[in-house]
Amino acid sequence: MKTFSTILNLAQVLVPAVAAQSTDYSRYVNLFLGTDNGGNMFPGVVAAPFSMTKIGPDVRNGRAEAYSGYLPDGVITGFSMMHESGTGGAPKYGVVSQLPFSGDLENPLSTDIFVSRSADDEASVGYYKTSLSSGVVVELSGTEHAGLFTYSFPSGNTSTLIVDVSHVLPSFRGMGWSQGYAGGNFSYFPDGHYEGSGTYNNGWNLAPDWTIHFCGRFSASPSTSRTFSGSSSSSIDQFDTQTTVNGTNRVGGVFTFDQSEFSSTVGISFISSERACQYADDEISSGTSMSDLVQRSRDRWNSDVFSRITTSSTNDDALTMLYSSLYGMHLLPSNRTGEAPWPTDEPYYDDFFTFWDTFRCHVQLMHVLQPRAYEEVIRALIDIWRHDGFMPDARSSNFNGRTQGGSNADNVLADAYVKGVRGAINWEDGFAAMVSDAEDVPPPNNDPSARDSSTKEGRGGLPDWKTHGYVSTNYTRSVTRAVEYSVNDFALYQVARGLGRSSDASKYLSRSHNWQNHWSNSSAGLGHSGFMVPISPEGVLDAEHDPLDCGACYWAEDYYQGLPWEYSMNPHHDMASLIAMAGGASRFVDRLEAMFTPGNAPGNSPDDTIFNPGNEPSLSTPYLFHFAGAPARSVRRARDAARAYYGPGRDGLPGNSDAGALQSWLLWNMLGLYPVAAQPVFLLHSPWFSNVTVDLGGGRTLAISSEGAADADSRPHGPDTDVFVQSVRVNGQAWPRSWLAFDDVFADGGGAVHFVLGPRPSDWATGPDAPLPPSPASFPDDDARSPPCEKTGY
Repeated sequence: MKTFSTILNLAQVLVPAVAAQSTDYSRYVNLFLGTDNGGNMFPGVVAAPFSMTKIGPDVRNGRAEAYSGYLPDGVITGFSMMHESGTGGAPKYGVVSQLPFSGDLENPLSTDIFVSRSADDEASVGYYKTSLSSGVVVELSGTEHAGLFTYSFPSGNTSTLIVDVSHVLPSFRGMGWSQGYAGGNFSYFPDGHYEGSGTYNNGWNLAPDWTIHFCGRFSASPSTSRTFSGSSSSSIDQFDTQTTVNGTNRVGGVFTFDQSEFSSTVGISFISSERACQYADDEISSGTSMSDLVQRSRDRWNSDVFSRITTSSTNDDALTMLYSSLYGMHLLPSNRTGEAPWPTDEPYYDDFFTFWDTFRCHVQLMHVLQPRAYEEVIRALIDIWRHDGFMPDARSSNFNGRTQGGSNADNVLADAYVKGVRGAINWEDGFAAMVSDAEDVPPPNNDPSARDSSTKEGRGGLPDWKTHGYVSTNYTRSVTRAVEYSVNDFALYQVARGLGRSSDASKYLSRSHNWQNHWSNSSAGLGHSGFMVPISPEGVLDAEHDPLDCGACYWAEDYYQGLPWEYSMNPHHDMASLIAMAGGASRFVDRLEAMFTPGNAPGNSPDDTIFNPGNEPSLSTPYLFHFAGAPARSVRRARDAARAYYGPGRDGLPGNSDAGALQSWLLWNMLGLYPVAAQPVFLLHSPWFSNVTVDLGGGRTLAISSEGAADADSRPHGPDTDVFVQSVRVNGQAWPRSWLAFDDVFADGGGAVHFVLGPRPSDWATGPDAPLPPSPASFPDDDARSPPCEKTGY
């Protein structure tokens, strides 16, 4: 039996010979990178960047959470069409499922219907293979709205395929976040195809009922076809040749085939089963082979994503990390243009999970690498506001939620605006959407995890924020919200200023300083004093709050997924004020160093640091030395973090990918740049490679080169020693500052940055006359902004 993977393996042997003519960067992508160690990556088929369909196995292993559907161990309960990647919280989707079963099937509702694997799964870009202990081999490929499932059964047994409309990914966390099945319909037609829909609800974002439609056909005619309906695993109301079943019961179809090899093609749509059929017919037309789809997918990823960053390095580990990271950051959000839940001519994107995770460095890289899609996302966010009243901080299945801290879509819009993204964006509407976040209190959604205010959208703590200039402990996540509301208001200031709304700009700039109201000089630890602390409903500071104590650090606490120490470092728009309040530059550097000292974190581990490389409140921390005039320390700490916590294998991420947030952090580390959110500013540190070219589109490139680090391309994480910047030239000119502005290298025709690296820190960009990175909320006239202009988005 020759499966497609046999042909695939033969083709991969030939890749190096062909590479000189047309490089196949996809060969460097390890789809299982980040599937262990809590990375929760999805290794299945994603046929194109931001594809609506994400096709792969759904695995059950006790009470383990299969966030993306995949677990390395356990039994398979189905192969389904929709998944998310790299997320925490709770699993989402796992819908439109089918499962091969070798032999006769008496009860398709049985909880014992699952299959085990006989070998490790195999995956490459556009392709997935699972070998089952029953002898069945399943191979997957697909398109943006359809999937191709190819089955090879052992001879001698009945070839059975189950389509279960009720199938979803469950959650076992016991927090009320598991998805539910609310009903469906399934119809089998005389021409051999089937159609239907399923309605589901809940999940991490507490979504109400939503419906997905599907349409499937087979390459061979089934020898038997039966539908089923039942209320539970032991209650079958109907299992016969009736062609249509519907209702709130579990429904689906069971098909048997005389052939041992056949394929199944399925399209999906949020609009109708008719559209799902059209997707299947148009995107996987009759005669399309799996090899056709795989090659089409690889061509798409190579041209649209991988070729955007190229280097002459030949280090396999480094290249695996580079191109696997590029792949991983392009899985979410999902491009559902044409599938919006309302009539619109605007683009539509869903599965933002979440801007709390991605506003710091992911969207900035998306802007650089995918300017067209980036502009479409901005337009989609504004259109969601037009129809739903708020932009999402998170969103899936056409429903906003959950908001963890602030309204961080505001930061995303501001980041685009100050970098000149205009195109077809209606920025008057964009600012109005931001004002809704800043002024309108969202109605409570009665979230059991935090009943004090809405977790669906907007800023639930606005009553305090607008009245008092702080968020009291009347509201959960009070300090987290205060930090993020300050940054969100700074985002409004940025756009208001650009639009010439001076009164609004003044108002929101003033509000962006409100994080300071939570500051207490009496909060102390590890030889440092002055941290952000909770404020009681009566307005009293918890003045001596331990900066290493965040309680359970979750929804009901004052600090969400981060220590007070971490959050006290997060007003990146107002760094000059923060450094002054922390005791000046020297004390600030010492405070930062304490975050990287093993054993300083709460708990019993002598190795743990306050800096948490897998959690978003710490992502920018290694680079904050720049603001205190010590860029060499940023280089050392950022490179150490990359070397210690990232790698090319299954455990190559330090935590949840969070929709590509961690991959984008690593990519910026490789490039030697780091963005400052909602500002047109990039901090210069130390690139991994002697040369990198970034394709900016429209014939523009950014060329990054370095010299003095002879072994930079021979180690997976860059050199251990020669990483310190001795000098920098930008566009051929000597560059005395540790940062550059967006327009310096990303606008117009692009640019070039050349680093000279060495084994020891130098005095580059240091000293009293060296310009520090801007602190625009501290000094509003010093923000690296270009004059307002009407640039296109791509």
